[in-house]
Amino acid sequence: QVQLVESGGGLVQAGGSLRLSCAASGSIKSINAMGWYRQTPGKQRELVATTTSGGSTNYADSVKGRFTISRDNAKNTVYLQMNSLKPEDTAVYYCNADLSTRYYFHLNYWGQGTQVTVSS
Repeated sequence: QVQLVESGGGLVQAGGSLRLSCAASGSIKSINAMGWYRQTPGKQRELVATTTSGGSTNYADSVKGRFTISRDNAKNTVYLQMNSLKPEDTAVYYCNADLSTRYYFHLNYWGQGTQVTVSS
Protein backbone atom coordinates (compact mmCIF):
# COMPACT_ATOMS: atom_id res chain seq x y z
CA GLN A 1 0.00 0.00 0.00
CA VAL A 2 1.18 3.48 -0.87
CA GLN A 3 -0.11 6.70 0.61
CA LEU A 4 0.48 10.34 -0.23
CA VAL A 5 -0.27 12.69 2.66
CA GLU A 6 -0.43 16.41 2.01
CA SER A 7 -0.23 19.26 4.47
CA GLY A 8 0.23 23.01 4.53
CA GLY A 9 -2.90 24.39 2.89
CA GLY A 10 -4.94 27.17 4.39
CA LEU A 11 -6.20 30.72 4.07
CA VAL A 12 -3.83 33.53 3.17
CA GLN A 13 -4.15 37.09 1.94
CA ALA A 14 -3.12 38.05 -1.56
CA GLY A 15 0.62 38.56 -1.73
CA GLY A 16 1.24 36.08 1.03
CA SER A 17 2.99 32.73 1.04
CA LEU A 18 2.23 29.11 1.82
CA ARG A 19 4.28 25.95 1.72
CA LEU A 20 2.71 22.64 0.83
CA SER A 21 4.24 19.29 1.72
CA CYS A 22 3.49 15.81 0.46
CA ALA A 23 5.02 12.71 1.96
CA ALA A 24 4.83 9.34 0.24
CA SER A 25 4.90 6.22 2.36
CA GLY A 26 4.44 2.49 1.97
CA SER A 27 6.05 -0.22 -0.14
CA ILE A 28 7.96 2.14 -2.43
CA LYS A 29 11.01 1.04 -4.35
CA SER A 30 11.61 4.30 -6.16
CA ILE A 31 9.81 7.50 -7.08
CA ASN A 32 10.23 8.63 -10.66
CA ALA A 33 8.42 11.94 -10.50
CA MET A 34 6.33 13.95 -8.07
CA GLY A 35 4.22 16.97 -8.65
CA TRP A 36 1.39 19.24 -7.72
CA TYR A 37 -1.88 19.79 -9.52
CA ARG A 38 -4.84 21.96 -8.64
CA GLN A 39 -8.54 21.99 -9.32
CA THR A 40 -11.38 24.46 -8.87
CA PRO A 41 -15.10 23.58 -9.04
CA GLY A 42 -16.28 22.93 -12.57
CA LYS A 43 -12.79 22.88 -14.04
CA GLN A 44 -10.35 20.15 -14.95
CA ARG A 45 -7.41 19.40 -12.74
CA GLU A 46 -4.39 21.29 -14.02
CA LEU A 47 -0.66 20.91 -13.63
CA VAL A 48 1.07 23.33 -11.28
CA ALA A 49 4.60 21.93 -11.07
CA THR A 50 6.46 18.65 -11.37
CA THR A 51 9.92 17.39 -10.52
CA THR A 52 11.71 14.23 -11.60
CA SER A 53 14.11 12.03 -9.70
CA GLY A 54 16.91 13.66 -11.68
CA GLY A 55 15.94 17.11 -10.51
CA SER A 56 14.25 18.44 -13.63
CA THR A 57 11.33 20.75 -12.95
CA ASN A 58 8.36 21.95 -14.95
CA TYR A 59 5.95 24.75 -14.09
CA ALA A 60 2.66 26.06 -15.38
CA ASP A 61 3.14 29.46 -16.96
CA SER A 62 0.74 30.97 -14.44
CA VAL A 63 3.01 30.14 -11.49
CA LYS A 64 6.48 30.60 -12.96
CA GLY A 65 8.56 32.95 -10.86
CA ARG A 66 6.19 32.65 -7.88
CA PHE A 67 6.11 28.93 -7.01
CA THR A 68 9.05 26.64 -6.39
CA ILE A 69 8.87 22.86 -6.28
CA SER A 70 11.51 20.91 -4.39
CA ARG A 71 12.02 17.36 -3.29
CA ASP A 72 13.70 15.45 -0.50
CA ASN A 73 14.42 12.04 -1.98
CA ALA A 74 15.52 10.59 1.34
CA LYS A 75 12.14 11.42 2.84
CA ASN A 76 10.06 10.71 -0.29
CA THR A 77 8.64 14.18 0.17
CA VAL A 78 7.87 16.95 -2.27
CA TYR A 79 7.29 20.58 -1.37
CA LEU A 80 5.64 23.50 -3.09
CA GLN A 81 6.68 26.95 -1.91
CA MET A 82 4.05 29.41 -3.07
CA ASN A 83 4.89 33.11 -2.93
CA SER A 84 3.07 36.22 -4.14
CA LEU A 85 -0.19 34.32 -4.01
CA LYS A 86 -3.13 35.63 -6.00
CA PRO A 87 -6.87 35.02 -5.56
CA GLU A 88 -6.81 32.99 -8.77
CA ASP A 89 -4.47 30.51 -7.06
CA THR A 90 -7.40 29.45 -4.89
CA ALA A 91 -8.00 25.74 -5.47
CA VAL A 92 -7.67 22.29 -4.03
CA TYR A 93 -4.07 21.26 -4.51
CA TYR A 94 -3.30 17.60 -5.13
CA CYS A 95 0.00 15.80 -4.83
CA ASN A 96 0.87 13.22 -7.47
CA ALA A 97 3.57 10.59 -7.65
CA ASP A 98 4.79 8.25 -10.37
CA LEU A 99 6.52 5.47 -8.51
CA SER A 100 7.63 1.87 -8.61
CA THR A 101 7.14 -0.87 -6.07
CA ARG A 102 8.90 -4.20 -5.87
CA TYR A 103 6.64 -5.75 -8.48
CA TYR A 104 5.18 -2.88 -10.48
CA PHE A 105 6.56 0.09 -12.38
CA HIS A 106 5.15 3.53 -13.05
CA LEU A 107 2.19 3.38 -10.71
CA ASN A 108 0.35 6.66 -10.35
CA TYR A 109 -0.95 7.87 -7.00
CA TRP A 110 -2.82 10.95 -5.81
CA GLY A 111 -3.07 12.58 -2.44
CA GLN A 112 -6.36 13.53 -0.84
CA GLY A 113 -6.00 17.21 -1.66
CA THR A 114 -5.46 20.30 0.45
CA GLN A 115 -7.43 23.52 0.15
CA VAL A 116 -5.61 26.76 -0.59
CA THR A 117 -7.67 29.92 -0.37
CA VAL A 118 -6.26 33.34 -1.23
CA SER A 119 -8.33 36.32 -0.19
CA SER A 120 -8.18 39.66 -1.99
